[in-house]
Amino acid sequence: MVSPVSVLWSVPLPPLGGRPRESALEWEFPSGARVRFAHMEHPKNRLDWQGAEIALICFDELTTFTERQFFFMLSRNRSTCGVRPYIRATTNPDADSWVASLVSWWIDADTGYPLGGREGALRWFVRRGDELVWFDTRGAARRHLDRAGEPATEPKSLTFIPARVFDNKILLERDPGYVANLKALPYVEREQLLGGNWKVRRAAGMIFKRSWFTIVDAAPARPERAVRYWDKAATEGGGARTAGVVMTLGGGAYYVCDVVKGQWSALKREAIIRATAEADGKDVDVWIEQEPGSGGKESAEATIRALAGFNVRADRVTGDKVLRAGPYAAQLEAGNVRLVAGRWNKDFIDEHDAFEPAARFKDQVDAAAAAFNKLSETRLAGVWGR
Repeated sequence: MVSPVSVLWSVPLPPLGGRPRESALEWEFPSGARVRFAHMEHPKNRLDWQGAEIALICFDELTTFTERQFFFMLSRNRSTCGVRPYIRATTNPDADSWVASLVSWWIDADTGYPLGGREGALRWFVRRGDELVWFDTRGAARRHLDRAGEPATEPKSLTFIPARVFDNKILLERDPGYVANLKALPYVEREQLLGGNWKVRRAAGMIFKRSWFTIVDAAPARPERAVRYWDKAATEGGGARTAGVVMTLGGGAYYVCDVVKGQWSALKREAIIRATAEADGKDVDVWIEQEPGSGGKESAEATIRALAGFNVRADRVTGDKVLRAGPYAAQLEAGNVRLVAGRWNKDFIDEHDAFEPAARFKDQVDAAAAAFNKLSETRLAGVWGR
């Protein structure tokens, strides 16, 4: 089996006579059959399975594997033990994955949802060069192979069975709050994981929507906490922008109170960050994004030195910026993030509306999402502390 090893010992196999062999991460049965759990982290790791003979291969989260990994393991799906070889895979939707193309016949091209009446329907395919040629019946596939001079070749069959969380009765009985977790996701992830949508993708207008933004005259006068988060750049007159966003938490809501942004040289940028901190006052905590690598560390440390006397910290960021913006987007959609009226509002909303992985400008979004995350982390730490 190709699957995360963490699930190995949660499988109820002892009643079937299974005996765990922890050193080998596998179960052994009286018949001599074995079930092994393993991983295949990189595409090159598929070659670790050369020579293997596996009657059943199971993939967990197929979209996290490459097409080359999957079809190479298909070549290892063979057996002389009397068990007819077969493959099973589970996955969540990903519109940009190779799996989306593989199951496209079962999916409505307009809505992205599974087509009614095709659930579990078998289709057959053969490979021609790098392309898969599909047939509705095994007979049609066989006739194609006969005409191609391959009478001894068998076509492969594939089916797709859609399921949603509501089909998992045991999970909902034992954890009825799980659906609420899925409903709290940002729009794109919610459509994928709760709705089963194979067409939705992270694109402009899909991650943030204009209708989510509420503009108010003022934020609460005595916030629980205030943060100014800086997403830095150092290109004067072009390229990426430096953006500093002030966000406060008060009355159970988050308020974006001010945005400072521009394309400045490193020297001018540091002077503006210092002047902004002095204008904000020492009640506003300052966070500086620290980019990966030694250059990012040195830049963050230089800004911290320039802000001596203020409560300032560096934030070492990793991972996908769109994913990091997810919690912020979810609270915006729920109406829990508001903008204080200001001249910066329009550009701020425009950038959010155009936000997607390849967007030219993401600085305000990145700074706002990071400020939200810092306020949320502090709030949760306070709750846990109490």
